[in-house]
Amino acid sequence: MKKMTRVFYFSAAIALLAGCGNDVEPEATDSEQTPAAETPAEETEDSTAADRSGEEDDSAAEESGTSESDDTDSETGGSALDAYSSEEIEYARVWLQLGPNQEIDGLYVTQIPAGTPLNPDDETSGVYPEDVIQLAGSRLVDGSVTYSGNGDGTINVYNVPLRWDGEYPAGEEFYEELINDTELVAIDTGEDEEVIRLIKLQETE
Repeated sequence: MKKMTRVFYFSAAIALLAGCGNDVEPEATDSEQTPAAETPAEETEDSTAADRSGEEDDSAAEESGTSESDDTDSETGGSALDAYSSEEIEYARVWLQLGPNQEIDGLYVTQIPAGTPLNPDDETSGVYPEDVIQLAGSRLVDGSVTYSGNGDGTINVYNVPLRWDGEYPAGEEFYEELINDTELVAIDTGEDEEVIRLIKLQETE
């Protein structure tokens, strides 16, 4: 009787174990879990790398474009004075440096050919040995500047007035001294804004 009881218990235990074994699912191995877990990470890393590469390319393109643009500006860009002639710029710079009065309403430019008397009202007057330019304001009090250009940034300034006063005839020696005592002056470039302001006031006679 005891022997049968033991056999019965042994059989029941085997059946119980067998039933439990069928209910438990086998655990997934590390090798089976890894692909599912790593795939999103790899895709994310690849995507991030691509984004960074794209950003670097865009940044490089922007820098390159800026550099090219700057080079183009430096090559094609110029001074604000490019719109004016060299003569207009010269007249303005001369007056800006030597003009007695800078607050003028107009800058009158008179071209005087060589051989013209310094003082047309005096028969003893000497003549200009070269072509000269006379700059004057719209009023007598604005004064004048009479000069010849040397083409190298310097001018020869003649010390002659806009209107002659005094007793005549003054004599040839007097005028010869004026001609021989011309002053060599180097003209500064000045500020572009001031030069342009005076250019806009110019009237050639």
